[in-house]
Amino acid sequence: MPRYMVERTFPDGLEIPMNSEGAAACLGVVDRNADLGVTWVHSYVSDDKRKTFCIYDGPTPEAIRQAAERNGLPVDQVSKVSVLDPYFYK
Repeated sequence: MPRYMVERTFPDGLEIPMNSEGAAACLGVVDRNADLGVTWVHSYVSDDKRKTFCIYDGPTPEAIRQAAERNGLPVDQVSKVSVLDPYFYK
């Protein structure tokens, strides 16, 4: 399955509460993504919470964008990526 990095901008910052409501919101994203064969692996969030860099597995960039739309999430850019691990060279 191809892997993608999705860059997003949240002008007002991303706020996900650290409670059961936040957990339910994240699990809702996971469920809606699954309908399209898209898996959210993890995300990196900037200190000011205005930018995220999210790693997804999915069949196509279009499926990644469609999943974002279903979840009401912005998409600045979708890039196909692969892992570069410094320990691979040992």
